Amino acid sequence: MIKILTPTQSNQLDRFSIEAEQITSIDLMERACQAFVDWFSMHFQPSYKIGIICGPGNNGGDGLGIARILHESHYTVSAWVVSGGVKESDDFKLNLEKAKAAGVKLAQISGSSDQGLFGGCDILIDSVFGSGLSRPLDGIYAQVIRCINATNAIKIAIDIPSGLRADVPSEGEIVKAHYTVSFQLPKLTFFLPENNQYVGEWNLVDIGLSKQFLKEIDATNQLVTRKDVKKLVIPRKRFSHKGNFGHALLISGSLGKMGACILSAKAALRSGLGLLTVCVPKGGNDMIQLAVPEAMSMMDAHENYFSKLPAQLSYDVIGVGPGIGQAQETVEALNQLLLTYQKPMVIDADAINILAANRHLLTHIPTGSILTPHPKEFQRLVGSWKNEFERLEMLRAFSIQSKAVIVLKGAFTSISSPDGLVYFNPTGNPGMAKGGTGDVLTGILTGLLAQGYKSIDAAILGVYLHGFAGDLAVHDMGTDSLIASDLIEYLPKAFKGL
Repeated sequence: MIKILTPTQSNQLDRFSIEAEQITSIDLMERACQAFVDWFSMHFQPSYKIGIICGPGNNGGDGLGIARILHESHYTVSAWVVSGGVKESDDFKLNLEKAKAAGVKLAQISGSSDQGLFGGCDILIDSVFGSGLSRPLDGIYAQVIRCINATNAIKIAIDIPSGLRADVPSEGEIVKAHYTVSFQLPKLTFFLPENNQYVGEWNLVDIGLSKQFLKEIDATNQLVTRKDVKKLVIPRKRFSHKGNFGHALLISGSLGKMGACILSAKAALRSGLGLLTVCVPKGGNDMIQLAVPEAMSMMDAHENYFSKLPAQLSYDVIGVGPGIGQAQETVEALNQLLLTYQKPMVIDADAINILAANRHLLTHIPTGSILTPHPKEFQRLVGSWKNEFERLEMLRAFSIQSKAVIVLKGAFTSISSPDGLVYFNPTGNPGMAKGGTGDVLTGILTGLLAQGYKSIDAAILGVYLHGFAGDLAVHDMGTDSLIASDLIEYLPKAFKGL
């Protein structure tokens, strides 16, 4: 996992790395500058006219170091130093002298700024303020940010867009970057939808910070990597049989919503599940038998929806919710299911909405269950939030309270565990913002949980595979034409890709 540190922890990491390697802070800054330039030179040719706007702190020092290295690499570079009464850091001063000595074109901004100040630049590199910012920008700094945002130039932020706070809500003027190049680790703010307009596409560059420190430091937020996910996959033994890979019950579908049942069932089987029984309304039995011949079916007594608890519940896992509706008989049947079945369940869609509308049921969620709400469903469960940081803490608290794994769906889907950790998933794309993709995820998670994966491992692996299948599919089909069924078709390739 890639740990997502607080600004205080990031400063500790820098200091520890400097002491462990017995280098100076300016040496570490030079390493960071070179890493940025390496990334930059892979994406942009020397034909571009580049402007770098530098603040008075270490982020500005990074900008000056980058200006010097780009200048020496035959890029056309102009640098502006913004002077607004904030004390200059020692490393900023050192890199300013180095930039002057190298012949970098430098100018100072200390008064009112013309909106067209940076108009001659094709690319603007923002190094006004970094992650240590503790208040909204004002005065000359706010004016400069407005000037940056007013241009048509490609905007690239060093480490974090100026004005954006790393782990708390932001106010005031903020650079709207097309790209953010962050040193070593991502910032928590990168994963929240309200900040996408500022961060743009973010990238990480390795500057060799201490692996020992990162191994030992605790971080409540982490980014999942493919390496982590590969380790979770349980290999199949040669003499395995279907009984070794679990028997799941999927309760889904109602009149007009049998498609949700079919998608979930197919996805569960594609996830490696040994046996699947699908509990469907009487009117949907023929449909599921024809659409998913690999699954066994169990008919509910009602023609149109789930109304009665099955006679026996000796399944390894039960997935419930996709397309079941919210009829009163369905509510009562779900209540009985929660009171009777004590193993972890996968709870989605209408089942979540029923929990939200009948809050006494929340205390009956089996420990280790996986809930998969989208943001609106999660809001029904926990109430409104003022900002995405507050939503994240509500997610963490709900997971701890319910002793369940919560998969909050969206870009960088966040997976919270009952121990208070939150994992962000890197796979997936906007083409997956279509009806039915959540039903596919429910099927995958149900299948994995039935095979014996721990709840948190099933959630991390399942969400990653779900998004990875979407990424493989969108490569061939594009974002507009992608549909939920495509994810199931590409799931085998996603497994093979691991």
